[in-house]
Amino acid sequence: MKKPIISAIAAAVVISLAGCSEKPNITVADATTANQVVASTAESVAATNILMQPFTGPYEGVPAFDKMNLDLLIPAVTAGMELQLAEIDAIANDPAAPNFENTFAAMERAGKALDNVFTYWGIWASNMSSPEFRAIQRELSPKLSEFSSKISQNKALFERVKAVYESDEYKTMTLEQQRIVKSSYEGFVRSGILLDEAGQKRTAEINKELAKLHTQFANNVLNDEESYVTYITKDQLSGLPDSFVKASAAAAEQRGQAGKYAITNTRSSMDPFLTYSDNRELREKVWNTYYSRGDNGDEFDNNEIIKQILTLRHERVQLLGFDNYAQWRLQDRMAKNPENAMALMDKVWPAAIARVEEEVADMQAIADAEGADITIAPWDYRYYAEKVRKATYDLDSDEVKAYLQLDKLREAMFYVAGRLFNFSFTPVPEGSVPVWHPDVKVWEVNDKTSGDNIGLWYLDPFARQGKRSGAWATYYRSYTTFDGETNVLSSNNSNFVQGAEGEPSLISWDDAETYFHEFGHALHFLASDVAYPSSHSGVRDYTEFQSQLLERWILTDEVIDNYLVHYETGEPIPKELVAKIKNASTFNEGFKTTEYMASAIMDLKYHTTDPSTIEPDAFEREELAKLGMPEEIVMRHRTTHFGHIFSGEGYAAAYYGYMWAEVLTSDAAEAFAEAPGGFYDEEVADRLVKYLFAVRNAMDPADAYRAFRGRDANVEALMRDRGFPVPKAEEE
Repeated sequence: MKKPIISAIAAAVVISLAGCSEKPNITVADATTANQVVASTAESVAATNILMQPFTGPYEGVPAFDKMNLDLLIPAVTAGMELQLAEIDAIANDPAAPNFENTFAAMERAGKALDNVFTYWGIWASNMSSPEFRAIQRELSPKLSEFSSKISQNKALFERVKAVYESDEYKTMTLEQQRIVKSSYEGFVRSGILLDEAGQKRTAEINKELAKLHTQFANNVLNDEESYVTYITKDQLSGLPDSFVKASAAAAEQRGQAGKYAITNTRSSMDPFLTYSDNRELREKVWNTYYSRGDNGDEFDNNEIIKQILTLRHERVQLLGFDNYAQWRLQDRMAKNPENAMALMDKVWPAAIARVEEEVADMQAIADAEGADITIAPWDYRYYAEKVRKATYDLDSDEVKAYLQLDKLREAMFYVAGRLFNFSFTPVPEGSVPVWHPDVKVWEVNDKTSGDNIGLWYLDPFARQGKRSGAWATYYRSYTTFDGETNVLSSNNSNFVQGAEGEPSLISWDDAETYFHEFGHALHFLASDVAYPSSHSGVRDYTEFQSQLLERWILTDEVIDNYLVHYETGEPIPKELVAKIKNASTFNEGFKTTEYMASAIMDLKYHTTDPSTIEPDAFEREELAKLGMPEEIVMRHRTTHFGHIFSGEGYAAAYYGYMWAEVLTSDAAEAFAEAPGGFYDEEVADRLVKYLFAVRNAMDPADAYRAFRGRDANVEALMRDRGFPVPKAEEE
């Protein structure tokens, strides 16, 4: 599944405040006497530490990725926290009566130096991790939690927030300003500002301990991804596509194992191996290695950490008056409560597992016909599903892959962005914009009509040691207007297997969808039209919608005819093959839906169950058995490596959000399909940009979707989309 947009650590830093990014103007002199000396020292650090300094150079300034130095990180974070606390102190103790400008706009400006530091932190954490950084991360995570608590428990600041929220001025504000004020007020309350002193102290202690545990969990998973590599020899390559063989040879050579072939412990390597390898014993080994991450009974085992995380989260929300963590977490999400989220799961789950039963029967029939003398096991699913695909639809995934060149797909994404958003993408001259790794390339994004610069787009596409798994999007500067218009620095990051030298990088259909998906997040950043940084904080069960929707443009005629071309001949993908792809569009949907939903349902169960009764491994097995989980499938993210919910709190009790967003996606896709101009219909595209991309979180997501569609989304669209039966009562 696609990864969260913003790093867990960065999210933790801004736990309660609407507006800890893109900010200052308050001076040290404005701080109380107690903070002046500390802040003055911090300012002297900021003057010489490149990680804290404003971005310089072209395009309104760009991060100095070429000057990153880990030795600077601890002093930068320390000084950045001190500066921001002084700025917050000045706001909280301002003698002037509180209003939006001197309270909320001031908070939006606060912490700019620390924001800059976290741009670099995010690169070290996600793209360029190392043992040295992880040690720093362990040291600083609890300190960052303490820092966050000092802000979220600042009673003087809260009183100003409350005063503005309850003022006559509130009624005269723009809708965006009102949403910022309301969200900030509610954020303080959810963070425990109304607790007594003992409750606040314990909440801060819990947050500090959780920060340590989240970091440890993530680093344990990363260790298992780096440490467990399966090396195979030439006589073990049967069934594997030539492109994968070449890429695996290159990966082995990079690791000092020339002459061998490396199956790395990442999805981009595991998935194709399990799909094509004829060696069942090796498939089982690779499968076990991947799905055992964090669950190997060694020093990097995550089971005990999970128990501690769940226990601390439960204690904290009980202090706040909630029965369970999910109740607390979902207050400000579209679902509003765990019952609504689970109700969506319950509608889809029976159809998904019924489809799995059909898929397994088809696979077992082929295995039996071949005389394999096996019962389909989890490590067989992808392999025999591919055989069924060929037999049923005459569709060979490897044949399709020959038309899915990474560079061509990128051009296709640019084309779609040009048609829907009026954006153009031009590569910047190499060396003109600093990057953190030679693989990273940068494009200038402009408005096609006016030529105005929208911003930059960074792309880091390939897997490597020290890079976290999955795919994600982020930004280094967001669009705002309240202190003058800014451009956007956006970024996409993936873990594709790089083609051998001189060979194009070919990816699977699923990877192509992921590529478009993450680009959808980037377009969400680039198309934004809001005044304040806080308006970029997304509602998690909504922010995946825009990106999931963009996946639909891969199968438009314009993309097919111009960008899906054979990597050797340059010939467009044959219409017959396209027809097979479309015909097989709902193939294996049982597997894809069930493995995802199992993770989403378990997430809700972990966060609605008394943690004292939970032993993670046993709980996972027992609860999935109660659900009727097919034994041929496992959770997409097994508990011990479920980083979405245990490396931080952004998706905790909210992983269902991908399915919630899929309902919106399926419904919105039907709006385009029904339009005169299809997926490039100008009128629908205009509404798409105006209501679903540009507004970010400056409007309630439900209101924004209704403005686009004219009504709420229907779950029946999702059922139709996946080829599942729609209950007659719901159709009528």
